[in-house]
Amino acid sequence: MTATRRIVIAIDGPSGAGKSTIARMLAGRLGYTYIDTGALYRALGWKAKEKGIDPSDEAALEDLCGSVEVVLSHADGAQRVSVSGRDVTDLIRTPEMGMMASAVSKSPTVRARLLSIQRAMGERGGVVMDGRDIGTVVFPHAEVKFFLDATPEERGRRRWKELRDKGSNVDLDAITDEIRKRDAQDSGRELAPLRKAADAVYVDSSMMTIDDVVNELMAQVENKRLQRAKSEV
Repeated sequence: MTATRRIVIAIDGPSGAGKSTIARMLAGRLGYTYIDTGALYRALGWKAKEKGIDPSDEAALEDLCGSVEVVLSHADGAQRVSVSGRDVTDLIRTPEMGMMASAVSKSPTVRARLLSIQRAMGERGGVVMDGRDIGTVVFPHAEVKFFLDATPEERGRRRWKELRDKGSNVDLDAITDEIRKRDAQDSGRELAPLRKAADAVYVDSSMMTIDDVVNELMAQVENKRLQRAKSEV
């Protein structure tokens, strides 16, 4: 990994850990493309909900994957998500769609369909990709991997504040309980469970500011670059 070669940076972690915000800022600093893979699962979860599909109905999910097109695009520095031509960027950012995303992610068909999309997006490098299995399944050979975490209480507080700032009347305890349920669902699934890759750098952001976290990740990226440059001399 030379200083000029564009690489894949994987950021995994539980719901509400701030992966999207941190990944977006890190990508901006590096001049890379940010890819929010969780949005793909939320988009399919949203479509399944709209069509009344039970997330455990594998046959129905297979039909769904074969009939819809999920696209991530970037406009004015922001990522947009569309399902078969309809922009669902805002519609998928609810706690309910988070749980739907986790539910449909158990499907082998859904994971296979989205895995191919994610790998195609990152195959040329120059991306910061966040999710729950990026460093373990999607890009197990990513040059730099992080596992971003925070306590359930802190993640619940952040999500509560985010939703309140958007005008939603939500209960902090309910949000935190939902975070814990999502953790259990993501970590306990048989297919590509949430876990830290053996070679990922663990970062607990509970007591850190956003800038602190981004600076820490940038330092780790630069350190990796220096290590690789020395090994190639």
